[in-house]
Amino acid sequence: MPQLANKRCLIAGGTTGIGLAAAARFLQEGARLVIAGRSEEKGVAACHKLAKIGPVHFVACDVSQPEHVESLFEQACDFLVGLDVVYHVAGISGRRFGDGPLHECTVTGWQATMAANLQSTFLTNRAAIQHFLANEQPGVILNMASVLAFSPSPHYFDTAAYAASKGGIIAMSQLAAASYATNKIRVNVIAPGLIDTPMAERAAHDEAILHFLQSKQPLRQGPGLPEDCAGAAVFLCSDAASFITGTVLPVDGGWCVSEGQAEED
Repeated sequence: MPQLANKRCLIAGGTTGIGLAAAARFLQEGARLVIAGRSEEKGVAACHKLAKIGPVHFVACDVSQPEHVESLFEQACDFLVGLDVVYHVAGISGRRFGDGPLHECTVTGWQATMAANLQSTFLTNRAAIQHFLANEQPGVILNMASVLAFSPSPHYFDTAAYAASKGGIIAMSQLAAASYATNKIRVNVIAPGLIDTPMAERAAHDEAILHFLQSKQPLRQGPGLPEDCAGAAVFLCSDAASFITGTVLPVDGGWCVSEGQAEED
């Protein structure tokens, strides 16, 4: 029996990387699916790829904007005739806007990273909770954090705004899990280590970081794959996890339990 059979699912940030891998697995597991992303071009390409597995609908939007999120949920609910699962993957690294070590992080970098990561998650989560409550139905929310929120590694990954935004996602998610458990609404978080995605291209192909990952992510001795997160997402969004809420699941190849050996300067 497919794990997500007939589940009506929305993946925010489902056009590339971790989100696209999850979209493919969701369809394989029987989900009915809407994906959202900012780029029309990437959305069309993703739908073309996913159509080989099953039907999917794409909505072009910026989920850091309230009016875009409102329209996204209207379109998703119309297409799916309701909604059961919201998986928020969308986010950015923030480096190109000025994120970095605390003493160097710019206000622009901080604001851009918070908007794309934390504000966007707040907006989709708020809309999901409002939908589930209005329809007096159970529901599932899964959010995307990072091991950097609670297992810092500043030698190579010193980005204050990114870490803070992902920590905020965890705090908000656990409060929501506590607040809405009696409404049968589950809220969980995946916290990946370094995954080889377009967003992480710089780090995932840096020779020094690759050396570091041999001991920091020993299960893979390198970057994880987007598919490594997809299985965890399917489980947490499925009825097999019906007794799980408020959890933060590291999908990190051993990052959190490994010291990691950086190259000498």
